[in-house]
Amino acid sequence: LPPLHLLSYSTLLGTSLYQSFILTKLSYQSLPRPAFISLQKRVFPVYFRLQTGLLILCAITVPPLGLFSLVRSKSMWDGVLFGIAGVTAVLNLGVYEGRTRRGMVERVEQAKRDKIQQDSAAGSGYSATEGADSEGPSDQMRRLNRVFSKNHAMCIHLNLITMGAMLVYGWRLASKM
Repeated sequence: LPPLHLLSYSTLLGTSLYQSFILTKLSYQSLPRPAFISLQKRVFPVYFRLQTGLLILCAITVPPLGLFSLVRSKSMWDGVLFGIAGVTAVLNLGVYEGRTRRGMVERVEQAKRDKIQQDSAAGSGYSATEGADSEGPSDQMRRLNRVFSKNHAMCIHLNLITMGAMLVYGWRLASKM
């Protein structure tokens, strides 16, 4: 169990850090917005499944007795850390990643509708149709932006909590060596 545990833990932490701090930042800076959105909606479901799967593999390979080692430990800290990481990873996988992805798609669709309304209003000689203000985003777009921002912030914070719990666990694991 110890070699598999160490490999699964290091893969979990490395993947999480790389995806969250390197790949996402490079993609955001390098790709046009539509390509970035398209990439993100494909990468993050895979990332959260991989993160959750590696977390489970890591938990069931904790030396010397696997999952029982987390429960039977004199110090419950390792179990608490895995519990925190597990809950936050599952929330991201099952709730917030999907909401965030849907929010991205809805905002793109609303932007297209707003543009069509603004274009038709400009062509007809009227200032703008209801809900599509040429001075800024429509009321519907503002609502979608708020919902997206809330879900995206939850996704980010839950991911950071998962990584934080795994970093603390890694520190504790290294101190036992």
